[in-house]
Amino acid sequence: MPRPYRHTTPVPQKSATGRVAAVYAQMEADFLLADGPLMSLSPAPEVLAATWALLREAEIVGTAPRAEKEAVASAVSLANRCPFCTEAHALLAHGAGDHRLAEDARAGRTPADRRDATLLEWAAATRSPGSPALAAPPFPADQTPEFVGTVLVTHFINRMVTALLDEEALLPSALRRSAYVRRAAALSVGPAARRNPEPGAGLAVLDGSLPDGPAPAWAGPGSVGPAYLALRAAASAGGGLLGEAARAAVLAAVAGWDGSHPPLAGDPTALPLADVPSEQRPGARLALLAALAPYRITDADVAAWRADRDGNGSRDGDGSGGASDDRGLTRLLAFGAITATVRVEAWITAGARSTPAA
Repeated sequence: MPRPYRHTTPVPQKSATGRVAAVYAQMEADFLLADGPLMSLSPAPEVLAATWALLREAEIVGTAPRAEKEAVASAVSLANRCPFCTEAHALLAHGAGDHRLAEDARAGRTPADRRDATLLEWAAATRSPGSPALAAPPFPADQTPEFVGTVLVTHFINRMVTALLDEEALLPSALRRSAYVRRAAALSVGPAARRNPEPGAGLAVLDGSLPDGPAPAWAGPGSVGPAYLALRAAASAGGGLLGEAARAAVLAAVAGWDGSHPPLAGDPTALPLADVPSEQRPGARLALLAALAPYRITDADVAAWRADRDGNGSRDGDGSGGASDDRGLTRLLAFGAITATVRVEAWITAGARSTPAA
């Protein structure tokens, strides 16, 4: 049966080398999911490595309960309309031992436990700027890097997975229909969900490419901050594949985004790109859809961008090959995804600053 990847061909485990092989090895050791959705990022090794580094350092290691972090990731994925990630993180929450929280998160229900309820409310509110839930994070201050890092890497991965995978093909129908099946399936991921490896190893796959500059205040002094900076730098570099007008239009549109999903009424393809030269629009459209509505990316969108590869609309930002290859497409989508993720980060930190002094 063909693998459910769309638009690009991932690097297989058996032929992976260099940084991709190092990431796969860590994923297999710490996550038991090397042969999975994150493979879709492998055509751009720097994006894959930085994504894995943040996922590992925030979500997999640390002192916060793994089930809570997985439930938070599931709630974020539900808000982002990423069905595969919603189910995958709920399954890992099951595997970590909290079956009730796992089911509540995937279904968008309010848990009976007050703390669990506020935790899921906070996670979902990360897509709602100004929400009162963001002003009162329901976890200890020393766990902020783990929870915020988990939320941000989930926002990024949701967009990439939705754009590059056929999620329906990945999700067994029985898993979606039955809580009993989900609890049974959780037995296979339980060992991974209960692991707590040593922090810091995820930075090794960055291959010495740690960016300069201080980590954001929410990240504290540990390994989450450098991992987030690395992802922000690696993914933002994909903006170099766009023309100046296209890149500016994407940044402006996301800067004005209020967290809502684009309306389905009217023309679902309408995007604020009227001032972008026609030859730059295919790339701008892909990046903007990756940021705001990756589930609307079609084969035709990708084909239009590839067909324009010899024009002026897209360009090679780092001299590593044509912008229309799999690496270029992965980097372009990553630019859109990280632009939205950075916007979410601003909402989270603004919400936390609005907390009244005790």
